[in-house]
Amino acid sequence: MSGRERQRGQVTPVLAVAVLVMALAAVGVARVGMAAADRARARTAADAAALAGAADGEDAARDVAERNGAGLVSYREDGSDVVVVVRFDRAEATARARRGTIGGP
Repeated sequence: MSGRERQRGQVTPVLAVAVLVMALAAVGVARVGMAAADRARARTAADAAALAGAADGEDAARDVAERNGAGLVSYREDGSDVVVVVRFDRAEATARARRGTIGGP
């Protein structure tokens, strides 16, 4: 067997390893993307829940969080501010909203 024929036999294992590495990289990228999307959805749900809580209280904050696919982890009134923490899948987000009137001082 010549050297050239031995080298041809190496292509298949190298190609298999390359395909495996690319597949693992694709899975990793997908997981990172999903985690980023979860964090964004958690922030959106937290913002909406904080605004609803500032306007109408804890029940409204909980309802809005759930309508956004998240769960209300905590609700706290801090003076004229409302602070909420929500969880969407594995992501948590905190948001704050101030009570007041639109166009008021």
